[in-house]
This record gives sequence, C-alpha cells and structure tokens, in this order.
Amino acid sequence: MPWIVHNLWLIPALPILAAGLIALLPQSRRAPAAALAIGSLAISLVLSIAAFAHTLSLPAAQRIEFFNVPWLTFGDQVLRIGWLLDPITAVMLVMVTFVGLLIFIYSTGYMAEDENFTRFFCFLALFAGAMLAVLIANSLLLLFMAWEIVGLTSYLLIGFWYHNPAAAAAAKKAFLVTRIGDLGLLIGMVWLYSSAGTLLFYDSGFGCLEDASVLHLVSHSTVLGLPVVSAIAILIFCGAAGKSGQVPLHVWLPDAMEGPTPVSALIHAATMVAAGVFLMARVFPLVVVGLNEGPGPALQVVTWVGAITSLFAATIAVAQFDIKRILAYSTVSQLGYMMMGLGVGGPTVGIFHLITHAFFKALLFLGAGSVIHGCSGEQDIRRMGGLRKYMPITFAAYSAGMLALCGFPLFAGFWSKDAILDAANLWQPSHIPFWMGTLGALLTAFYMTRQMAYVFFGSLRSASPGHPSHQPAETEQPIAYEDVAGLEHHTHHPHESPAVMIVPLVILAAFAVLLGFLGTPAWPWFQTFIDGEPSPHHLYFSTLLDLPTLAVMLTSTVVVFLGLFLGWWLYSRTPIIKADAPDILGHTSPAAFTFLGHAWYINELYAATLVRLNSILATLSDISDRFIFGGIVQLVSWLTLALSHIDRAFDTAIINGGFDAGTHTVRFGGWLTTRFQTGRPQTYLRFIGLALVAFVLYLLWGAHA
Repeated sequence: MPWIVHNLWLIPALPILAAGLIALLPQSRRAPAAALAIGSLAISLVLSIAAFAHTLSLPAAQRIEFFNVPWLTFGDQVLRIGWLLDPITAVMLVMVTFVGLLIFIYSTGYMAEDENFTRFFCFLALFAGAMLAVLIANSLLLLFMAWEIVGLTSYLLIGFWYHNPAAAAAAKKAFLVTRIGDLGLLIGMVWLYSSAGTLLFYDSGFGCLEDASVLHLVSHSTVLGLPVVSAIAILIFCGAAGKSGQVPLHVWLPDAMEGPTPVSALIHAATMVAAGVFLMARVFPLVVVGLNEGPGPALQVVTWVGAITSLFAATIAVAQFDIKRILAYSTVSQLGYMMMGLGVGGPTVGIFHLITHAFFKALLFLGAGSVIHGCSGEQDIRRMGGLRKYMPITFAAYSAGMLALCGFPLFAGFWSKDAILDAANLWQPSHIPFWMGTLGALLTAFYMTRQMAYVFFGSLRSASPGHPSHQPAETEQPIAYEDVAGLEHHTHHPHESPAVMIVPLVILAAFAVLLGFLGTPAWPWFQTFIDGEPSPHHLYFSTLLDLPTLAVMLTSTVVVFLGLFLGWWLYSRTPIIKADAPDILGHTSPAAFTFLGHAWYINELYAATLVRLNSILATLSDISDRFIFGGIVQLVSWLTLALSHIDRAFDTAIINGGFDAGTHTVRFGGWLTTRFQTGRPQTYLRFIGLALVAFVLYLLWGAHA
C-alpha cells in the first residue's frame, strides 16, 4: 500500500494536534499559536497535494484506495473504521487545506488586536482538522464523529464573541438547528448498519456503498413501499440539509454571520456547509437507486429541495443591508444549486460547483472582511459607498468574486453553474428545477450588482454606528456589527487593508477567474477525474456547439447580463447619496421588500409555531413535574410518613410494652426465686420445719373434717 494512503490520517491529525497544543498555551503566546495553526495546515496542504498527485497517477479504474483498522470489539462483532482516498477526497482535501490556509493567514491580520487571538486559532485549527477528518473517512461512523466535532467548533466560533448576546444566540441556534438534521443522519446510520451489517463505505466488495450491499438494500422495502435504501438516503440527507443550510433548516446560516468574518469565510467556503454536499456525494450510490426507471425518491428529494433553496434564498438576498448577510443568503442559494446539481447530474456536477464556489465565496467573505476592517467595523451597506477610491485592491478582487458568483462568462462560476443548468435542462422528471435555477441566477446577478453599487460606487456615506439613523428604514431587520478589537467606531475615510489580508484576496481572485477552465464542456478534465475516466487529451470545441449546451450557455449569459443591467439601472444610474434614503425596491414595493427583508418571516413562523409549541410543552412538563409527578411523590412521602408513625406507635406501645412487661415479670419471678436460694442449711431447715408444721396442721384439719 502506498505511503500516502497508509498515512492519510496525518492530514486531519496535524491541525487537531496543533489545536491541542495551542489550548495549552497562555493567551499571551499569540505568535506560537498562529504559527502552529498555519504550519500544521500548510503541512496538511503538502500531504493533500501528494495524495492528489498519487490519485492522479493511478489508472482511472484504480482510483479508490482505502485502509481499514479494527476499532471496537463486542461479542463476535468487530467494528472497523478507516480512511479513503478517491478522486472526490483528493480534490476536496486540496481545496479545504488551500482555502483554509489562506483564511488562516488572513486571520492573523484581521484578528491581530483581539484579546482572545490564541483561543481563536485553537478553535480554527480544530475546525479545519474535523472537516479534513470528514473528507477522509471510509466509515459513516468515523464521518459522523468528525461531523459532530465540526458542529461543536462551529458553535464555538460563531459565538466566539460571546459577550455579544446576538453572537451567543446565533451559536446556540446553529448548534440546535443542525442537531435536528443530525438526528435524521443518526437514525439513517443506525438503520444502515442494521440492514447492511457495516458502516464502511468500501471494504473489498463488502462495503455499504458497494454493489452487493446496495442490491441487498434495494430488495427490501419499508411498510409504505419505499425501498429501504431510499429511506436511509433521505434520512442521511436530513443531516446534509442541516449542515448545508437547505430549506427548511437554513435559518441558522444567516445568523452565523455574528462570528468573526474569517469564520464566516471558513464556514461558507471550505468547511461546514460544504460537508453536507460532500456527504451526499459520498453516499451517492445509495441516493441514485430508483424504484424502476428514472430518478428514485431520494434523488428527487435532493433535487427539489436544492432547487427550492436556490431560488428561495436568492429572493431574500435582494432585500438585505448587512454586507455579510447578503453573502450568507447567497451561500444558501448556491448550496441549493449544488444539491440540485447532485440530483440532476451526479457528484461531478455538484462537486465542481462546490470547488469553484469555495474559492470565490471565500474571496467574497474575506473581501467583505476587508471592507468591514477598512470601515472600522461597519457592516451596513447603506453607510458605505465610494469605497473603490479608498480600497482599490479590495474592489478589484471583490469584483472578480462577484462576477464569478453571478456566472459571468468565462469566470469560474459560469462553467460550474452552467453545468448544473445543462444537467437540469436534461432532467427527465421535470424542467421546473431548470427554470428555478435560471431565475435564481438572474436574482444573483441583480443582488450582487445592488451590493456593489451600495458599497463601492456613489459617494461615501459612512457615519458612526451610534448614529440615530443607523437602524434599517424599510425592513427593521437587525444589523450586526463586526466586533473588530482595537478598531474604534468613528467617522473617517476608509482605508485599504494590510498586505496579510490583501494577498489572500489576490490569490483567490485568480482562482475565481481561472479555475472553471478545468471543467469546461470543451475540456472536461474535472468531470472525467471525478468519474474515474481517462483524462481528455485534447480540446473538444464541438461540444460547445451542441444545441442543448449552447442553448443553456446563451440563456444563462442573457440572464446574467439582464440581472447586471437591472441592478445597474436601479442602483448605479442614480447614485445613492444619503444613508437613510429608502431603497429603490423598498420605495417601489414596501410590503414585498419588507417581506423579503424579513426572510419570508420564516424565523417568526418558527417562533410562533415550533418554538412556542416547544415552550408550551416545556411549561406543561414543568407543571406536570411540579404538581402531578411532584404531587404524587409528595403524597407517597406523606403516606410513608403516616405509616411510619403508626408503626412506631404500634412498636412502642404494644410490641415494646408487652415485651417490657414480660421481662419485668420474669425478673420479679427470678428475684423471688433468689430469696429461697440463700445457700444456708439453717434457712433450708427452717423452711422444712415450717413446711412440716403446715403439713401436720393440714392433716389434723382433714381428720377433724
């Protein structure tokens, strides 16, 4: 077995070890903490590149390698875990370590003045290590353990500024909402082990993703006639939907913006939200199984949930004012695209968009962090404006990320988004996901142009966050402010960020422009690598002229330009002068804008239904515990006490009294007996004499009678 496969565990182990060492450091040891975190991830990146190169060097049919080890033994059962190296793992490892490393480096500048700098890098390293463990797992059990560590560290990082009540609430919300999805994943995992007898993905023909196990699962049905394999896949998808922010478990993701911006970038680009899409790509053999012909139930669930999420989140983003919240809803929308891509085109389509999205979304979040840093912690886009003059490098990099996200021709997002739309256009059950994705692309171009107009164009509208007009005028939605330690809120001209923050932006911008060329229809290298097929040796320009592909490319291009034009027409043609001026869309349709600004009132709906129901049930439980169950316990205690008093009286007066009286009688009898047992012969003779006299008198009395 190759060295890199045998020692693949080192890739996640190094950041986890670094996190443990950082946890032992005093808070003042900032430089060693950053060095340990960055150094460990840099070594993991080198190992990931080695793993990728090894996989690339293998023949296409031999690109799945694994190593399993015994973990637990109970009875005659041996539970094994292991790690796996295949094309998806190889690509994801390089992406996570590379993007994560850039975010780590960026964080040294962004968090430079934070008093908990050391603790931040401890959590960051553990977060990255847990995600890497998810990627290499060859066992659903090992994946689930790492998955839960990802959830824990996301809680710690989202609530990193725990002194801010909003951040603490967002951390709890993220933890609880994702646990709901994880419950489905846990049930599916137990069911899979019960049905297949193993949680190993690959095990020389006996893994749960290999043909023998899948065929066995297909042969069994639930009581509703649904194949067991489909039911298990849908339950696993619940966990993926929670982590990847799919409707209806999306509500935690926008609130997660309360954490530091590097955390937002790491969550939205390379780690937590990508884990859900990766999980579905990993268990795709379970998802793809159908009843007869065409997509099966699980695949249709994944497709429709993804399509709905992509459009739903895009509508919300058009009415947000927090720069990070706009990007958060954009992430939810793009994750919907990825899920839809998995459903209509398989792992190659979904993972391709995941990879490109990781780079340009990391770029956008780090760019937003640069803007926030340059504006002294400001996050409300209405209080910005004209920043391209003050932050030219950030503006250029952010523009590249924005165009990639919109799917502008030749940028990375164009090729990966079009691959999804092309597959959706050919999806047999329905064309509706295609049109939902197309409309989502239009809205993406629109709301990103709106954001660019507010932030980088027009005139500077900055003001102190304490300004009375700082609250949103139309939507009354809360605006979070980045608690960048050491930055005072005051009115001054924005400034460009330091080099340690700018260089990662430039590198990510280059990838946002060029990365998509690895998977164009003319040279589908990425798709063939993921599918385990021989790599193309030359360009196939003729595929660009295929009528369905060409039609989708032209449609998406027209849609993107239309969205860009509408955004420019509404927001750039007439410059925004005042920070408290009403939004153009809000002025045109206040009710609809408010509705979208409140995210369709989903949070309020949950608060009025599920949260209130939970509160009512908790109150009823408290009442039951206090007055019913507590009353029963109190009554039993009173009865016990009464019985104990009765028992005590009976024992004292009757049992003890009778026993005491008997002992006194015996004692008195004994005392009388001792009067006769003096040991003196004279006394005994006297008694004999008296007895003799008494006897004679008795005889005389009898004779007389």
